[in-house]
Amino acid sequence: MFIKLKTNINFMKYRRLALLGSALLVLLSLVLLITRGLNFGIDFTGGMLLQLEFDSPVSVAEVRGSLDKIGFGGSVIQAYSEKGVLIRLKTDQESDQKKIVNSLRESLGKNVKVLRTEVVGPVAGSQLRRSAILATSLALLAMLAYITFRFQFRFAVGGVVALVHDVIITLGIFSITYHEVSMPFIAGMLTLVGYSINDTIVVFDRVRENFKNLKQWGMVDLFNNSINQVLSRTINTSLTTLFPVITLFLWGGEVISDFSMALLIGIIVGTYSSIYIAGAMVVEWYLRSPHEAGKLQKR
Repeated sequence: MFIKLKTNINFMKYRRLALLGSALLVLLSLVLLITRGLNFGIDFTGGMLLQLEFDSPVSVAEVRGSLDKIGFGGSVIQAYSEKGVLIRLKTDQESDQKKIVNSLRESLGKNVKVLRTEVVGPVAGSQLRRSAILATSLALLAMLAYITFRFQFRFAVGGVVALVHDVIITLGIFSITYHEVSMPFIAGMLTLVGYSINDTIVVFDRVRENFKNLKQWGMVDLFNNSINQVLSRTINTSLTTLFPVITLFLWGGEVISDFSMALLIGIIVGTYSSIYIAGAMVVEWYLRSPHEAGKLQKR
């Protein structure tokens, strides 16, 4: 642990303001998703597959640089030999194919032969999307059951709502920036869900350890003290994860930019939601209905 803090920050003082702000951000994100939508990548929309053969060795970076100049830098490019590449394009127009081939010839100074052209369907079809929605729903229900068993139902609801909050806001940011939603993005979203729930569980676990002081501290101070006690751990974990992700986002290239951007947003939003969504919801629920507070202490 390279940062060790002893703090006494009154996090819960701003819980209602934070809940209101988060509710507005979630609402705005939902409006963006309905009106603007998402920029689905080739994995979801399909497109054209080109198999190209050059007269001399060529790298994927060279091909991507050439395509980027004409607006096709986000294409999926795969080398299958020193001289051959497969390019998956988010288009099925023959005119775009000619434009790409001409650009490669001019910018790379190499002769290029089109070996194969075919229109391809989306990798992530409707069946896969339905399966993903089902798997996500089952995962959320499993988390709800686990946190209920380990802590209490109120804690479980707070944790799951925090996860949904993180996902919706991340989708909203991708909608407003029109960053491409591809399979690497899905991997990033699944990673951020695991990261977020882990941070929430750490806070809840410290609350459970301190629950014996509930009568002395009250629910608000119970959460404040617990969060302050794990704050060093939270900062250290966030920073050690954040620095590599920033490096990937800035210098990792376009191939993993969607993945790294999803993680970058998720780390920031997930750390915030562990305190001001999951924790704040539990505090508000207990203050309005404190008669079940003793159940957590008995576990």
